[in-house]
Amino acid sequence: LLLLPLAALLLYRYNDTFHYYFKVAFFNCWIVAMATLLCPFAALRGRSVENMKLLRAAILPLKHFYGIKMQVWGSEQLNIKEPYVIVCNHQASLDLMGMVEVIPDRCVPIAKKELMYMGPVGWACWLSGIIFINRHKRADAIDVISQTARTMWCENLRVLIFPEGTRNQNKSMLPFKRGAFHLAVQAQVPIFPMVISPYWDFFSSKDKKFTSGTCTIRILPKVETQGLTPKDVPELTETVRQTMADALTEMSADHCGDQHAEQPPLP
Repeated sequence: LLLLPLAALLLYRYNDTFHYYFKVAFFNCWIVAMATLLCPFAALRGRSVENMKLLRAAILPLKHFYGIKMQVWGSEQLNIKEPYVIVCNHQASLDLMGMVEVIPDRCVPIAKKELMYMGPVGWACWLSGIIFINRHKRADAIDVISQTARTMWCENLRVLIFPEGTRNQNKSMLPFKRGAFHLAVQAQVPIFPMVISPYWDFFSSKDKKFTSGTCTIRILPKVETQGLTPKDVPELTETVRQTMADALTEMSADHCGDQHAEQPPLP
């Protein structure tokens, strides 16, 4: 028994697979523990978007534990008083750390309904005003989008959505689902594309790698939806996706260039 901590320490230091699973487990345990601690405090206020500040404060320290440096570009564009929709690429659960770096006041994500049933995490999300959507029932999803469009102006609400719909660590983005764009058009609010740089140099679930590194987040110029109708949604969706894909390609190239620059020249 006395040797177990030493064995774990040696595995953590010298075995990449153990290192990866340990860090992933710590990430998940931290989220569950913080959600459990925050639920009683959030419950005092009731279901409210203001409770997102508690969730944000709980997740922010994780970047220091993992040695991940966050670089944010263009966040000043989000400093407007009106409602808007943020769309972001989705790579892994680590996106939570990027999200809390830039998420403005009175902004809530749209999440899959299954999350609501994940014990304390689901309770904390519900108390924070996170909007749940049933991805398997189109009629329910459309109803949630319509209700959210009305609420955005009534409560000056901002909404963050991952339009890929699922995690994607490939070099290109998946096709976008149109819910975020229907929401923006119905509410007649602008869209802010947000792109998180690839995690390849420090995180890979396929290669079981989880080290320290730098993550860059870019907020792209807003896309207006004033005057657009549901007929314009397909073109709007593809236009925003292409803009974000181009930015991701550029950020990937810059990242590769930085890596090569750090390597010493060959003799």
